Amino acid sequence: MRVVDLIIKKKQGQTLSREELHFLISGYVSGEIPDYQISSLLMAICFQGLNDQEQSDLTMEMLESGDRIDLSSIKGICVDKHSTGGVGDKTTLVIAPLVASCGLKMAKMSGRGLGHTGGTLDKLEAIPGFTIDLTSEKFFNQVDEISLAVAGQTANIAPADKKLYALRDVTGTVEAVGLIASSIMSKKLASGASHILLDVKVGDGAFMKDLKSAQNLARAMVSIGNLQGRKTIAMLTDMDQPLGSAVGNALEVIEAIETLKGRGPKDFETLCLEISSELLLMTGLEKSKDSALKRVKEAIKNGEALNKFKQMISYQNGDTAVLSDYSLFPTAKSIIEVKNKTSGYVKKVHALAIGNAAMILGAGRATKDDTIDQAVGIKVLAKVGDYLEAGDVLATVHANDKNIEEALHQVEKAFEIVSEKVEANKLILDIIN
Repeated sequence: MRVVDLIIKKKQGQTLSREELHFLISGYVSGEIPDYQISSLLMAICFQGLNDQEQSDLTMEMLESGDRIDLSSIKGICVDKHSTGGVGDKTTLVIAPLVASCGLKMAKMSGRGLGHTGGTLDKLEAIPGFTIDLTSEKFFNQVDEISLAVAGQTANIAPADKKLYALRDVTGTVEAVGLIASSIMSKKLASGASHILLDVKVGDGAFMKDLKSAQNLARAMVSIGNLQGRKTIAMLTDMDQPLGSAVGNALEVIEAIETLKGRGPKDFETLCLEISSELLLMTGLEKSKDSALKRVKEAIKNGEALNKFKQMISYQNGDTAVLSDYSLFPTAKSIIEVKNKTSGYVKKVHALAIGNAAMILGAGRATKDDTIDQAVGIKVLAKVGDYLEAGDVLATVHANDKNIEEALHQVEKAFEIVSEKVEANKLILDIIN
């Protein structure tokens, strides 16, 4: 078997077999196949695509290049939720304790984020004392005892994906649906959950800018999951404006706590309830969407979801006093209001501009070595469809000493105000199962 023959085969639009993909991926990971040949293969895939079986086979080759997390020792149904990422997306902080309080198990190993704000782990580390470093024994024991743990990834998960992604990033081959789907699903399958819900973001602040592209990616990932025996569903959700109000690590944790208390922003609360109820439905814990929604709403109303979050903070050495005293979180030196200059309706809140503003303040990372400032960020107070008078506050910028003027300029540019009435954005655009 020769690499060049397989490159030509894919360039001609033919299907690569599992054996051929194994030869290519194992050879690349071991160093026997050089970067330049895999780069050529990736470009051929970008132009010709992968069929469902190729996507599934490639996913499995990347998965089998490293460790798998075995959750079979945990009693109950283990679920996972993955978001393709967006501005103000702190849903794991609400959904994980919410579904755990309803009888599911959430054993989640997360990563740190590149881009607008930190990942889930960075957000949780805004809680004083919270540790994301759990031994395997402690991780499993915690899930058994309280049905919930969110910790740093300790296993060597999908090393082939890490190596391939680094190459895709510098060869212009990131934007290929089959490669994106295989990358995401190799890590999700390795994480061990029997049921996987994918939150695929669509719009200005998301990787997938339009609905058709997002649907293609969602179908590819759902196909891979189901072909590998995991119940997989994708929800396509709006990211044409930031989700909720808070963008920035400590600010987002506070907003998640407020949501668990039933006082969160409407769009963010709605999305968390929809995803959580879908997880109850797909696992069979509830038989109808109405009963599932009723159950998750009750878990917030009676405080069970908040208490589950409190248990997780306590088990992971965090200070549970933050649930009632937000002053214990890192706080920015300055809070600056950005005001509306003309009366009218909010037509657009450019999520990407808000995300970039948060990142230059220090809320996110441009490179993996950047240090995050937990305190800084932006609170978006005006949403699409709102009517505002001149002088009303559009957003508040929470800043320390870094790039304040540039961030303020980005935030001001993010809002489009028009005289004609504007309808609010639709939050859930499609469900694919």
